[in-house]
Amino acid sequence: MGEFAWPWYYNFPPFFTLQSNSEVRRSQLQSWCGLVLRWARHHNISTIDTAGANSLPVFSNPEVSRSLPPESIGVVLNELARRGNLEWTDKSKTRGQVLWLSAGEWADKVYKWAQATSKVNTVCTLYELTQGDESTDQEFYGLSDDVMVKALRHLQSEGKAEVIDTGDGLGVKFLQC
Repeated sequence: MGEFAWPWYYNFPPFFTLQSNSEVRRSQLQSWCGLVLRWARHHNISTIDTAGANSLPVFSNPEVSRSLPPESIGVVLNELARRGNLEWTDKSKTRGQVLWLSAGEWADKVYKWAQATSKVNTVCTLYELTQGDESTDQEFYGLSDDVMVKALRHLQSEGKAEVIDTGDGLGVKFLQC
């Protein structure tokens, strides 16, 4: 994984102030959402805590001495939630799970891997999928268990997998379609 490539507007100080004009603000939120998702994906970040979020590199650029204010970070995170790219994990909205891909997109990647590695009709644990030796080259390697379970439940809803409680945790049996 190389260094993250910041977009040009990250070095534009006004970017760190959400504008009041609705058209400009909509465009700005589009840029913020895209930036947060690309940054989270690049660094394999699956959760963002609102406390201290303004110190995260994505929301703070010391080169231009600018940080997005906490209330504006909340606006960006709520927009990500509205778009389905963030799920709040608590009622007070202090922690969000970042979904840079949808459950369906993750499901497709996992099922293609299962087919390519002859895992269809076999049982795999969550650990094997997200931390195992056979998945180190996959984008879902290191993915949080919560997101992986969402992907597996999606596969189950499509009839491509059966999620199994092994007693020690969850596993999945990939089914032939």
